Amino acid sequence: MTEFHALRRKEKEIKDPAELKAVLAAAKYVTVAMCRGDEPYLVTLSHGYDEKRNALYFHCAREGKKIEILAANDRVWGQALLDHGYVDGRCDHLFTSVQFHGRVSFVAEEAEKRHALAVMIRQLESDPGKVEGHQVNDASVAKVHIGRIDLDFLSGKKSVKVIESL
Repeated sequence: MTEFHALRRKEKEIKDPAELKAVLAAAKYVTVAMCRGDEPYLVTLSHGYDEKRNALYFHCAREGKKIEILAANDRVWGQALLDHGYVDGRCDHLFTSVQFHGRVSFVAEEAEKRHALAVMIRQLESDPGKVEGHQVNDASVAKVHIGRIDLDFLSGKKSVKVIESL
């Protein structure tokens, strides 16, 4: 079992589960770390967050380094980041981030693939209805490879205003 450490900067901690979930729903991408043996690997993925299933969906190729690593070790650690910008002249950066732990599996069932594509499109597209109508079809569903990260831990941190120091 993975041990999770408490956040050191308590004043920046996000404690509200709804706020943590809102970050996952607002972020356009997540960065996911995985490991095989002593070799770490990091990828950035566009995704869709499904609150009801407590999962993140992503699409990817059916083969490659990421697939090989996940076949050997399905545990991942990731981060969603909302960048609120660097504060010039104050040597400060404003952000909201959520870190997560989970396990990756790949979706085989057609109905869940359709659902996953719809979740991703709704999160990423400015006009999801238009895109969903022509992207979620029998041919694309048959071809697409969908990963699902089942989340088992969330923590968050934010810096949304400049804190005066000395």
